[in-house]
Amino acid sequence: MPSVDVVLRSAGGAVAVAQFGHGATVQAIRSVLACVREAVRTGGVAAPPVEALAAEAVAALERDAAPSLRRVFNLTGTVLHTNLGRARLAEAAIEAAVAAMRNAVALEYDVATGQRGERDDHVRGLIRELTGAEDAVVVNNNAAAVLLVLNTLAAGKEAIVSRGELIEIGGAFRLPDIMKRAGCTLVEVGTTNRTHPSDYDGAITAETGLVMKAHTSNYVIQGFTTAVAATELSKIARAKNVAFVNDLGSGALIDLTRYGLAPEPTVREALADGADIVTFSGDKLLGGPQIGIVAGRADLIKRIAKNPMKRALRADKVRLAILEATLKLYRNPDTLAETLPTIRMFARPKADIADAAKRILPAIAAALGNDFTVTVADCSSQVGSGAAPVDALPSAGLSMAVTPRKGSGASLEALATAFRNLPVPVIGRINDGRFILDLRCLDDEAGFVAQLGKLNALPPIAGGANGAA
Repeated sequence: MPSVDVVLRSAGGAVAVAQFGHGATVQAIRSVLACVREAVRTGGVAAPPVEALAAEAVAALERDAAPSLRRVFNLTGTVLHTNLGRARLAEAAIEAAVAAMRNAVALEYDVATGQRGERDDHVRGLIRELTGAEDAVVVNNNAAAVLLVLNTLAAGKEAIVSRGELIEIGGAFRLPDIMKRAGCTLVEVGTTNRTHPSDYDGAITAETGLVMKAHTSNYVIQGFTTAVAATELSKIARAKNVAFVNDLGSGALIDLTRYGLAPEPTVREALADGADIVTFSGDKLLGGPQIGIVAGRADLIKRIAKNPMKRALRADKVRLAILEATLKLYRNPDTLAETLPTIRMFARPKADIADAAKRILPAIAAALGNDFTVTVADCSSQVGSGAAPVDALPSAGLSMAVTPRKGSGASLEALATAFRNLPVPVIGRINDGRFILDLRCLDDEAGFVAQLGKLNALPPIAGGANGAA
């Protein structure tokens, strides 16, 4: 076995030191030598040449240096997939983010007066313009927006919510828990399926800080149900001089029915229906960055902006730059299907997706060989991220099933793993005995096809050798 120093002084070792540094290279060589030494001891194999050992060390260093936050192909059929980053940004937003990262910017500086400025001013006017709100503040996500509003308007007081709207969002974050952390007391009214105006009216007391309506964007209660409309709820709250807060969550700014989605309340509509404050996300139906927006009455926004928690929850320059660029796209709603990726994916016709599936099928079939049968299949895409939970978007994709062949040992779990192990991981879903790739969100067809040949270079997908999906 060569020594660490011999490998380090080889041509490959010199390359590694130049790229990754002396200390990291030494550690990598030691790890490689330890593995080889054990293989030689137990397997009786000869030690590889020095350059082969150096190359293995370089490969290990490259794997370690690769970013953990990796690009993937989202072919799950969920457009706004929380685990895959939700909304993809518009090119204008990406350019704005790069400019903000690369340069000093007037984040909290008023260039006209030479005085200190306010960071929310960069988007405040746009939010007012697009929603009809009197004023707005911005924080790092919608959960933070709800927390800030509750803590400002109802700390030490009661917050009234219908039992049918005590939502839980991803990661087991529940509205009652957020209320507790905000320092207010939850008062539940009505039942899970039916809440009446009298329930709210009877619950409002001198201890009430606000009445809250939480949009059930990630579930639907059907059957024998009754809910109080926002317009009615605003009248009840106003008559008792209590703030009415409407948490929309998903944050639609336009009518999405033109893209085949079911009606979603827009922020403008929520404010017109009488909400004093509306909270919503930037990275769901709005199609922008992870951000939380609070819009509504100027006097309440002023109080919210002065809450010391606002500084802890504020958005940074990059997110503000992205949000500003995204909001400006909404000034021309007729072109959103071309300029905003989220809307473009919603609007993509099924026929266009099916044509892509037909083009790609031969390449996948060739890469997989005889162990799997590949067909073009109808799919149902979904919005995702807790928005429009029962809406289905007719889509198309590729369906892979194990070909019944004696001794094949092929498995869908191993196939899914093989696709995830490609240079750009491909994320699909296993459903009803098939591995499905919904192509609604595929907009780099050439890049996807180009790496399919590497499926043959991965560990065998027959016999389940790659583990679980």
